[in-house]
Amino acid sequence: MPPTRKYEQRLRAQAAVDTKCRILDAVYQQLVDAPSEPVSLDKVAKLAEVARSTIYTVFGSRAGLFDALGMDLLHRGDFTGMVHAVLQPDARQGLRDGIRGNVHMYAAHRDVLRALFSMAQLDADAVGGAVQRLEQGRAEGMNGLAQRLHEQHTLRDGVTADQASDVLWLLTGFDSFDLLFTGRQLSTDAVTATLADTAEHTLCRPAPDTRQDRTTR
Repeated sequence: MPPTRKYEQRLRAQAAVDTKCRILDAVYQQLVDAPSEPVSLDKVAKLAEVARSTIYTVFGSRAGLFDALGMDLLHRGDFTGMVHAVLQPDARQGLRDGIRGNVHMYAAHRDVLRALFSMAQLDADAVGGAVQRLEQGRAEGMNGLAQRLHEQHTLRDGVTADQASDVLWLLTGFDSFDLLFTGRQLSTDAVTATLADTAEHTLCRPAPDTRQDRTTR
């Protein structure tokens, strides 16, 4: 392929990426500026300086736009790093590190997430079902973590994997975070400690005292 053709293709590809980013940034801006109003694609197009039809060309549909927004939120919040933290060999530590990553992701995008979750409660179609799909992914993650805690014999006697999954679902939800972060005005570290300690003390056997173990060897 001639160098000029390759250069033109790179320019077109970069222009497509730039257009997508401008549209997503416009959705973020509208959610922050008018959190109680449904997102208007006409306003998004105006803010992004594109035609309304371009939104459909890039994302396919309103649902596709909000799915892309959800994935962008996860990317900006280092979702991959959070998954790695949860899946580390020690499930107990994965519980604590996963909650820490979750809290920091929520805190970084609190206003946007508050608007998304509020809209989803009033009208699921308003955000294209993106919140439901995000929450389904969180549920699957908490089911997996609960099962690993069970398999590693970390859960307290009488606590089943299903019960652990329910508790983890409650404590890792956005509303649980926001009640402490916004309602109680706690720092992200304080929110993390409160949620992680509650989860560990409720679900897990007491951690072994490694200092005593070293002394008795």
